[in-house]
Amino acid sequence: ILKKIMVQINIEYLGELHCQIEHGPSGQTFLTDAPIDNNGKGEFISPTDLLATSVGSCIATIMGIQANRHNIDIKGLKIKVLKEMQNEPYRRVKTLFIEFQFPKKLDDKSFTIMKNVIKTCPVTRSLHPDIIIQDSYIFCD
Repeated sequence: ILKKIMVQINIEYLGELHCQIEHGPSGQTFLTDAPIDNNGKGEFISPTDLLATSVGSCIATIMGIQANRHNIDIKGLKIKVLKEMQNEPYRRVKTLFIEFQFPKKLDDKSFTIMKNVIKTCPVTRSLHPDIIIQDSYIFCD
């Protein structure tokens, strides 16, 4: 029997477009702010920045799981996510540009495994299909 696992996130609006976020299980807290281009001061990470962060960190985590499973060394992998917004017909994330910088060249099989993670990441699977994800890869040696 599958047991439902639910995670509680607590949000308190502090005023001035700032929110305090608490991750229930860990007790970790952080602040958010609206971005400068949407009435905020840009003093803290914005909610849509968190979305981009979630995509990048989820992909990195799932790549790590697959790397362990297939004995692929990706320690030192760096991921850069650039977020592009659109305002019409309504404000939303338009495109996520994701750049993967691997610490070394991967063989074809390993690269295919890593590249397929983008499609199997729970966060990317949860995004609206209109959000465009463009990926690029760099290998350092």
